[in-house]
Amino acid sequence: MPSSYIEPLKFVIELAILWFVYYMLLLFIKGTRALQVLKGILIIVIIFLLTKEFQFETINWILTKLFTISVIAFLIIFQPELRRGLARIGQFGMFSRQQETLDEIVKAAFILSRKKIGALIAIEREIGLRPYIESGIRLDSQVSSELINTIFTPMAPLHDGGVIIQGSIMAAAGCLFPLTQNPHVSPSVGTRHRAAMGLSEETDAVVVVVSEETGNISISINGRLTRHLDEKEFGRVLTNIFRPKKAKRSIFDFWNKIIARMSQNSKQ
Repeated sequence: MPSSYIEPLKFVIELAILWFVYYMLLLFIKGTRALQVLKGILIIVIIFLLTKEFQFETINWILTKLFTISVIAFLIIFQPELRRGLARIGQFGMFSRQQETLDEIVKAAFILSRKKIGALIAIEREIGLRPYIESGIRLDSQVSSELINTIFTPMAPLHDGGVIIQGSIMAAAGCLFPLTQNPHVSPSVGTRHRAAMGLSEETDAVVVVVSEETGNISISINGRLTRHLDEKEFGRVLTNIFRPKKAKRSIFDFWNKIIARMSQNSKQ
């Protein structure tokens, strides 16, 4: 390979590595308390640098000892967030696992539909649903149609609230969702459907609703409700929503173009 290509290639590789690390960090803090903690750590670091610059030895010594202890404290306090973050990284790019989760949701929805049991299921996307998770009961369990059906069984303690799914994890049940404020919604639309529309208005979540009265399945996205979906349509809509976009594979196309150009130039 000509030496003229080495430096630009090293720069591109370094840029790709930094982008990947930054993206992984965002996966860790998305929808968690870690963002506020990072702000607090940044303030402490600034104070530490100032005390070091102005030679405040006592304060500097205390902060140095606190940094040592804070590493262990951070691991203990944020153990659930770290576990979920590592799980997200492990699932990075694995559409097959996500498809298994979607299949379980489709299966559960149609069992509930046939029995005419109401259900409300929110699937997290880019915007974290942490505030709504905290309004319910933590589960942190694997998504399965059996568990979803058990939760929404009439008279079950959590059947009145909504379920929130993060990746392949059922984060919480019995969650409270905001009702839509859209004045044009028909009065015949029930509370579950209004809650689905309300959550999808405030976040980018995909919310699945099963009607208790008719058994009809609906999906709410961006405050819009799509109703009366059959099993094939429902599965196809969910898969299309969560299918990796071409843009996510663009970095590989970029590498392929670079390699192709380099091989052409070397031949010339």
